Amino acid sequence: MGSPSLHSVPKPPLRVVDLFAGCGGLSQGFRQSGFFTPAAAVEFDPAAAATYGANFGADHIYCGDITDWVTGTLPEADVVVGGPPCQGFSNLGKKDEDDERNQLWRRYVDALVKIKPRAFLMENVDRFWKSREFQDLYAETAPGGRLEDYHIEVDLVRATDFGSAQLRKRVIVIGTRRDLPIIPIPEASTPKHMWRTVKDALAGVPPTVPPDRVELPDRSLADGTPGWFTAEELHITRRYDPVISLPRFHAIPPGGNRFDLPDHLKADCWKKHETGSGDVMGRLRWEQPSVTIRTEFFKPEKGRYLHPVEHRAITHYEAARLQGFQDDFKWCGTKIQIARQIGNAVPVELAQALAEHIGASLTGLPSAHAPRSPRVEQPALFAHVPTPAGAAIPTR
Repeated sequence: MGSPSLHSVPKPPLRVVDLFAGCGGLSQGFRQSGFFTPAAAVEFDPAAAATYGANFGADHIYCGDITDWVTGTLPEADVVVGGPPCQGFSNLGKKDEDDERNQLWRRYVDALVKIKPRAFLMENVDRFWKSREFQDLYAETAPGGRLEDYHIEVDLVRATDFGSAQLRKRVIVIGTRRDLPIIPIPEASTPKHMWRTVKDALAGVPPTVPPDRVELPDRSLADGTPGWFTAEELHITRRYDPVISLPRFHAIPPGGNRFDLPDHLKADCWKKHETGSGDVMGRLRWEQPSVTIRTEFFKPEKGRYLHPVEHRAITHYEAARLQGFQDDFKWCGTKIQIARQIGNAVPVELAQALAEHIGASLTGLPSAHAPRSPRVEQPALFAHVPTPAGAAIPTR
């Protein structure tokens, strides 16, 4: 698992505001970096906001619509971070360019205009930088735009390259105020032969879960939200069908998937499709990083989410470990709500690496992460976007 940074904390530490905060993956990474202290956060989902409050202080979190929050008096901050909801242009499901959730990045910009941070970080799915929304965001940095005082750089990063045990790709946008040195996207700091593995991430987690341990403890906060729960209390399984599910799990060897099943255990749709994703009903591999942990990791039919050797899907505890959350992190909500929080989070190790890079840049310290080469503009993709002087546009 990731460990807190060895950097000495600036006096006073840099302040970070987390928008669309979820359970706090970005905030946790920024706190662990040693450079930052969370100053405020905004989250619409009550259970995720409760988790954030349990870990960073209830007075830090605004639970509600960011559209309302940005109309009030906003806190001072050195850095603003966040990942506007991305369901409208995610690879999962049908792309909908008119989805109103695609416009929430504008509320992020509203906050930047009012807070005027020294830098900002936006993360999103890989399709984001091919979206109209990113083009519109980039256009705001042109002269006369709402973000004309900021230079932005953008690139696709892989969490494993920054200490995570998960092959998760995210688009990272770093904006820097133009009166400050540009903060580039950091280069990968963990070579492939040193990638953390599933075995590394799950070290110390008991592999066996009693088959009747399927529920969270009966405990609630004052407002009725279930929790809070320790990481170990999330080590729960499901009641699997003994006729179909369990025989399937037993038939899948280490590293295997649905293609290893005998015909009598295959779903009809699998029999008709002998090609395609090898992740369905797949086992995680001890000696490799995990696949992307999504919100339904507890369903083996949704991806490579079977335990490497046990005949079950990974537990919430194991999924949280694979996302980089340490065992002292507290969780609130139902099983489904907590799974959603875990799957939607930014891997903590990736967040910490980005925070160390940004924090070092803002405090004049050398960064442990080398800068990436500037990108060259793609005329076809950004033909309608005026290019601010010195801006970097991705080519990938």
